[in-house]
Amino acid sequence: MTIDRLSFAAEAGMTLPKDGCILVIGAPGDLMSHALPLDRCTVVQRFAPDHDAWAQRGVNVALAAEGRFDAAVVFPARARELSESRIAEACAAVPTGRIVVDGPKTDGIEPLLKAIRARVPLTGQVSKAHGKCFWFDSTPDFADWARGPALNGMGMWTAPGVFSADAQDPGTDMLLGALPDKLGTQVADLGAGWGGLAAGLLSRDTIATLHLVEADRTALDCAEKNIADPRARFHWANARTWAAPERLDAVVMNPPFHIGRAPDPALGRAFITAARKMLKPSGNLWLVANRHLPYESQLETDFRHFEEIAGNSRFKILHGYRPKA
Repeated sequence: MTIDRLSFAAEAGMTLPKDGCILVIGAPGDLMSHALPLDRCTVVQRFAPDHDAWAQRGVNVALAAEGRFDAAVVFPARARELSESRIAEACAAVPTGRIVVDGPKTDGIEPLLKAIRARVPLTGQVSKAHGKCFWFDSTPDFADWARGPALNGMGMWTAPGVFSADAQDPGTDMLLGALPDKLGTQVADLGAGWGGLAAGLLSRDTIATLHLVEADRTALDCAEKNIADPRARFHWANARTWAAPERLDAVVMNPPFHIGRAPDPALGRAFITAARKMLKPSGNLWLVANRHLPYESQLETDFRHFEEIAGNSRFKILHGYRPKA
């Protein structure tokens, strides 16, 4: 459950308009706060699990801010540039009104506060539960913080906050180098990001369909720009619950292992279980993982056989085959 710093801030004097529309950017789907009048809120959320959670709660949820709002509440992201972009989006959508920023120290709230305070005066702030909530009057002075997708040094489209935005992840390169030439005809890339792994997979003409499954809408937008191959199918979905249209010959993945800034191996283990469920009885899972991540026990649970087929001091390439029923 997300810490309710907003209600603490409201008790300390932070107020939101008594009427009008409130923009909420980046809020986790499990946020519960007495300070937010959800019937007047539009939540901008581009991460599929959180987007779906808000929709299931009956709250208006969107992929971007459209129109004018009377106030905004911004939740920072793990990536500094993405946090700044959210501030710019909020100020653009709220020409006159209050901007509230709420986040934990682990998401960089303190350097973000320092950068904002260097440009505009704050009208209030509180500290609570290893985080801060602060607020200021909207201003166009943050327009230069707006950032969107751009070409990286490899000539690929990426965006702030997308994994390995500057260059191909070396683990992905190692995985591509360790794969067999033939993977089968029906293949999925779980957690496809901006499409670096998928682009390498599609060099194999034996693949008939490659499903790119990605929860971050921004990353998937980049993948759609990067990959024009008609064999690619793009799915904005939570890879842990996505249902493949048919049983697959192979799943290849570089699964995420962070929730916020905290490493969480359970996330990668859930990807392994999801892969097992979508594979044919003869199917294969290929994945790259950081050397320290304890995925072998999950592979033993979900597959009849598994092995490490390549690796170095940083990464290991794991192969699971004959998924258990």
